[in-house]
Amino acid sequence: MPPPSTRESIQRLPDHFRDWLGDRRIEEVECIVPDIAGISRGKAMPFSKFAREDRMFLPTSIFHQTIAGDYVEMHDAFQWTESDMVLKPDYSTGTAAPWADDITLQVIHNVENLAGEPVKVSPRNVLKRVVALYAAEGWAPVVAPEMEFYLIKPNLNPNEPIEPPLGRTGRQMVSRQAYSMSAVDEYGKVIDDIYEFAEAQGFELDTIIQEGGAGQVEINFLHGDPVALADQVFFFKRTIREAALRNNCFATFMAKPMQHEPGSAMHIHHSVVDMRSGTNVFTAEDGSATEHFRAFIGGMQRHMPTVVCMFAPYVNSYRRFVPGGAAPINLEWGPDNRTTGIRVPISGPAARRVENRVVGMDCNPYLALAASLACGYLGMKNAIMPREAVAGEAYHRPRALPRDLLSALDLFENCPEITEVLGADFCTLYKAIKRDEVETFLQVISPWERDHLLLNV
Repeated sequence: MPPPSTRESIQRLPDHFRDWLGDRRIEEVECIVPDIAGISRGKAMPFSKFAREDRMFLPTSIFHQTIAGDYVEMHDAFQWTESDMVLKPDYSTGTAAPWADDITLQVIHNVENLAGEPVKVSPRNVLKRVVALYAAEGWAPVVAPEMEFYLIKPNLNPNEPIEPPLGRTGRQMVSRQAYSMSAVDEYGKVIDDIYEFAEAQGFELDTIIQEGGAGQVEINFLHGDPVALADQVFFFKRTIREAALRNNCFATFMAKPMQHEPGSAMHIHHSVVDMRSGTNVFTAEDGSATEHFRAFIGGMQRHMPTVVCMFAPYVNSYRRFVPGGAAPINLEWGPDNRTTGIRVPISGPAARRVENRVVGMDCNPYLALAASLACGYLGMKNAIMPREAVAGEAYHRPRALPRDLLSALDLFENCPEITEVLGADFCTLYKAIKRDEVETFLQVISPWERDHLLLNV
């Protein structure tokens, strides 16, 4: 019989995990926190130790790291004291790590300071802050993300270009076969492992399809609470990587991994429910669109350029945004129009929703959802009306998005409304990290420069 603390900890876990666990005993627990990039940080420990602890500690500096692992200088007198923050398990997130050799539990932890207040720069807390603003108005946002990614041949030398993987036929996937079932079957073992891992983790998937690029896959999630869906995307990135590694290939969520293939997006569907009536605030009693619906779109049109640095957080991200490409560069909107940056999918009145098609798959899901919902929130609060809907192809409409990360950061720096919604402490840190990453990138001499400048200028 396990000790009382162990039994209590198991009882706090979600039903799906306890069902999966059965009579098996948990051996290890990964206590994790999503950082600014969306990377999993934390500690691993025996379950017996985890069951005895009601909190643990990590230094605040985990949120000061760039994607390269460097620490950004914040000009804060207390930055390098490495003060601790408190991690408390959110048992609702407990799920298996089915690829592990031992029976392993993953648990996302809430992050607080020593006074018990949420750490303001934690991406998960930033999203919770935005959801709380909706709740204060009696609204509950509902989202459904779509994940696009590439399965690729193992890339062991970063100086070599990325290539599609070998399929079950032994041939490399080189042609674009959007929605092809046979193309999905080419790497069916990876897909089978993704399904197997998802079932063990209690994740409910909507669909898996072959996307437009060679080796590109899309996975759609059922709609739900923004924090819960961000948790799923966060977990699922690791799940997909592990399924790919089991089958001798890599999975990449890089926005534009291959020069002549389309980029990978994380489209986000949004709706908003009235917390008292449970009805969609985008739809009136007669089934028509409401002012809230139009204002949500208007807020996205006005404020999305300001938060593009969270939809497209790296220098590579902006390679998706080219005229005539699969990713829109405009912020027009239209019903069932995939060439607009903001799309209204076909649906019944009760399911009326708005799709943000700008977000790249290299985003941190917590921050992308927070930023996208912030735009719609400001639109609804301030009754911002959108431009007229676009009928027909909109790919070649004038560019509404910044061309690079530095330009995007300039816009982000000069929008007090967005800063107020997301929090000044977070915005200050995010700008510092992203500017540091750009400056680091600019120090690298690329093959293009050596090819065309070395002997020609």
